[in-house]
Amino acid sequence: MSFNELNSVEHYIIHQLSGINLNDANAREPKTSYGSQWIYKSSSELVRGVNEVLVESEVKEALIRLNSEIATNPDLADEVIYKLRTILISVNQSGLVRANEEFYKWLTGEKTMPFGENNRHVPVRLIDFEDLTNNTYIVTNQYRVHHRETKIPDIILLINGIPVVIGEVKTPIRPSVSWLDAAHEVHDIYENAVPQLFVPNILSFASEGKELYYGGVRTPLEFWSPWRIDNDESSLAKQLGLGEIGKELSDLLNPKRLLDILQNFSLFTSDKKKRRIKILCRFQQYEGANKIVQRVKEGRIKKGLIWHFQGSGKSLLMVFAAQKLRKDPTLKSPTVLVLVDRTDLDTQISGTFNAADVPNVETTDSITELQQLLERDTRKIIISTIFKFRDSKPNMNTRENIIVLVDEAHRTQEGDLGRQMRAALPNAFLFGLTGTPVNKADKNTFWAFGSEDDEGGYMSRYTFYDSIRDDATKPLHFEPRLVDVHVDKETIDKAFAEFKESTALTDEEADALNKKSAKMAAFLKAPERVERIVEDIATHFKEKVEPHGFKAMIVTPDRYACVQYKEELDKYFPEEVSRVVISTSANDDFEFKQKWGVDKSQQEKIIDEFNDNSSDLKFIIVTAKLLTGFDAPILQTMYLDKSLKDHTLLQAICRTNRLHPGKSFGRIVDYFGVFDDTAKALEFDEESVKNIITNLSGLKDKLPEAMKNTLLHFEGVDRTIDGFEGLEAAQNAINTNEKKDVFAKDYKYLSKLWESLSPDRILDKYQQDYKWLSQVFESVRPASDNVGKLLWFSLGAQTTKLIHENIHVGKVHHLEEFVLDADVIEDIFNNPDPKNAKKLEKILVKRFKKHAGDPKFKKLSDRLEELRDKAELGLLTSIEFVKELCKIAKETVQAEKELEQQVQEKTPKAALTELFLELKTDKTPAVVARIVDDIDAIVRVVSFDGWQNTTSGEREVQSSLRKILWTKYKLKDQVLFDRAYGYIKEYY
Repeated sequence: MSFNELNSVEHYIIHQLSGINLNDANAREPKTSYGSQWIYKSSSELVRGVNEVLVESEVKEALIRLNSEIATNPDLADEVIYKLRTILISVNQSGLVRANEEFYKWLTGEKTMPFGENNRHVPVRLIDFEDLTNNTYIVTNQYRVHHRETKIPDIILLINGIPVVIGEVKTPIRPSVSWLDAAHEVHDIYENAVPQLFVPNILSFASEGKELYYGGVRTPLEFWSPWRIDNDESSLAKQLGLGEIGKELSDLLNPKRLLDILQNFSLFTSDKKKRRIKILCRFQQYEGANKIVQRVKEGRIKKGLIWHFQGSGKSLLMVFAAQKLRKDPTLKSPTVLVLVDRTDLDTQISGTFNAADVPNVETTDSITELQQLLERDTRKIIISTIFKFRDSKPNMNTRENIIVLVDEAHRTQEGDLGRQMRAALPNAFLFGLTGTPVNKADKNTFWAFGSEDDEGGYMSRYTFYDSIRDDATKPLHFEPRLVDVHVDKETIDKAFAEFKESTALTDEEADALNKKSAKMAAFLKAPERVERIVEDIATHFKEKVEPHGFKAMIVTPDRYACVQYKEELDKYFPEEVSRVVISTSANDDFEFKQKWGVDKSQQEKIIDEFNDNSSDLKFIIVTAKLLTGFDAPILQTMYLDKSLKDHTLLQAICRTNRLHPGKSFGRIVDYFGVFDDTAKALEFDEESVKNIITNLSGLKDKLPEAMKNTLLHFEGVDRTIDGFEGLEAAQNAINTNEKKDVFAKDYKYLSKLWESLSPDRILDKYQQDYKWLSQVFESVRPASDNVGKLLWFSLGAQTTKLIHENIHVGKVHHLEEFVLDADVIEDIFNNPDPKNAKKLEKILVKRFKKHAGDPKFKKLSDRLEELRDKAELGLLTSIEFVKELCKIAKETVQAEKELEQQVQEKTPKAALTELFLELKTDKTPAVVARIVDDIDAIVRVVSFDGWQNTTSGEREVQSSLRKILWTKYKLKDQVLFDRAYGYIKEYY
């Protein structure tokens, strides 16, 4: 028997979850019984129609079983099912994430119905979270669902008849096929074709038998995560194979774990553009938060230190932990105190809590207010800054169910803050979170948070290597530049001896340091040096950063240097391309403060603008601000001209390691010479930290071998042959899927090196070979909707540019974009050149394809066909052919203009009229115009700008629409109502 995705991966997963072997014809299926384990049922055994998402008979049984009021009157179950159906149907209007959020409230028992005595509202339970054996757990495969079209996902997991997990698998045999192909099918195809199926979704997973990734609804593929098994060495070593994903899958989809993720580790939040998004925990957040909750519930050890590498999601870990602690009834409504390092971080953390609609969150900036909240025994999540404890009184609150989560815990060594915290809250639990490892010399930090029971002093570790392995963060590269302008190391070390090495300097402290070392300051800010560096930044940015769509940060020695860099940068870019972000003090000149001071609200606006892909702002210039707690995934390159060490350096450079589409690494361009000795710059006990930064010069050494290995696939192929013959010979050398996939793997590695090094001069000698390999790669790459999305990846900007310039194998190397407008046509008409006529002909064919189905363009297409036939038969001279061709082109341009005008002229009323005529039936009154006039009049009265984004606006418009359709015209048709409301939302 040959292997395929059905008999290997799909059946293997079902076997792992339920114990049933579908490859064995004699396998017997056990009868369903309650219990917290998955039972296999074939899809034909589930009583449902192809248009139904829920197995309603199972849902009804669960409602009766779990709700005493419904058990007394089983007909009430139907009312709940109607409500659930409504959410499923509404997905087309409300969007998948909002529908999923609404269904989530039903799944987690947040919804009530008037089923109690005297119509008292009581909570409705769809799932029993207390006694998991009260639920049914069914795993099935090939679950057919029809909406716009029919789709058949591979694996579905249902709890009490509700499909909560969708799984898609691919063949494990072909190297180029990966989990990403399966995830693409879920995210880009199923979620759009059958969105109702995903309304109750907890998570979806994808695998090809070697790796397992999971994600929530509408989660872009780059944010899908792997699931790991805690303390499982063979798992962490990632011995790939079916046995491995079986362990991970059984762990992730264990009913207890899955329901914990549903209840405590799923967040709905709004992004910068106010769009609703769903966030699921990554495994390290799940593990870290649960270790905190477990330790608090056990009550034996009162502290713990968590080291999760910069950028791996500590803010969300704190949200998940705080939420679960607050929800746990055994902890009797605890107070969770979240302490952050600075106001910058305060904004980030409180922003994360607020955006996720976490209830009972209070933020305070004053020690007096914090003391009052604690003395008054406030039972909420309180967010404050760590430095408020400098002036705290002993025994502010002696209660035991106070849990303190301290971000960037290594800061507590400053001023002995850990001991002051413990004195103020003697019985509280203190958990320290840090993105950088803590050195053994930092005794205060270990005293405050590290437990002797924890190996190495850490309760939970998620290292740099873990985060890179899981693609939670990107690797970091550094480029040493302009060695001749580096600082004399002895001078800088002497100046820094006056300050604690690990202290994060504020803007003012950096100024003070430079004043103490006038010689160093004069050297750093010498106009000639700054001019040279900024010129290099401008060139580097235009060549290496801008083509990829990323942005940059410039870190300067002090605030005055920020201004200096800005003024110099304005010579190369428009003023709006860069902004200085510094704080000002009472001692500053009025003019300096007025021109350069940035307050908190201005800073937030600048950050929002910087994070906006389409904004003009490309550079932020700083000295101390935004080096910690600043999250900007679009930031890819940091130009560093300041002495930073250890924690501060690691935190700063990790601003560039966040995930962003198309980003393969973060880059540090080092003008100061910080990385002349990486070991000294990053002095940590943790050896692995020394390898966090990769020197690009090391990548140069790897290029020749990577090029040689990629060319080895084409031994004996003459690369000097142009045209299709040369390309065909190359394709014949890799004429099987296996050979193509191995070539793709080698080419992918070479391409990553090329993109990292471009435009270095070292590439010049390999340019011809790389161009040739890129052409071969492009010619054998599968179609975009085909398999192999991870291996046959999207090319980097430099390679794409190279291909676009040279992809035509043969004599035509440059096919310029040909704009079709009246002037171009006129020019061809007056200068009939056969080459240009050929281009024009190709463009017309393309345009006619684009407008296929439009009768006007069909006629023009037929005329072009007729013209071609005449030319081939010799019935036209070449000049006559060109002139006739130009006539057709002119008419095409005119037809496109008219079409565009029609689209623009489509008024809201016209759109509604079109809809009602389309849906008109025998029952619909003929007075379409009157209905449309009534709707138009009332909607214009009740609607306002942005009404679609507010609950009150949507409610008002829906209410008005009901009055017209349901009350006035007696049209109680839900489909008609939904479609009309959809049009109003779009056109008004």
